Amino acid sequence: MLLVCRFTVPESDVETFTARTTRALELLTARPGCRRAALNRSTDEPDLFVLTVEFDSVVAYRRALSPFEVREHVVPLLSEASAEPAAYEPLLVAGDGSVEKLTSLVARDAGTVRLGEAAGPTTPR
Repeated sequence: MLLVCRFTVPESDVETFTARTTRALELLTARPGCRRAALNRSTDEPDLFVLTVEFDSVVAYRRALSPFEVREHVVPLLSEASAEPAAYEPLLVAGDGSVEKLTSLVARDAGTVRLGEAAGPTTPR
């Protein structure tokens, strides 16, 4: 699972933002199931940043966000990201010249059922 959060940060706040993000990444990457994380700055617009964090699964992502210290430091930072979808699951994974197509873990009818009704993805997207 990939978490992608975009931020707009004025130049005057960059030092504070990167310090907060450093702490958030220390906490997240110490959690089981968190593979890697990076904060990137746009080369075209210096006030735009993107934070990416890769997890083994949605379960690992949710568990990584549950400890108190993470909720205290990471969740407030993530809440400042642009209001857009942030969680993505892998579809194609490439390496060493080959591409692997992965099966979605989201059920085809995921957008039509209410919380508590879905038992699992019997027919993936």
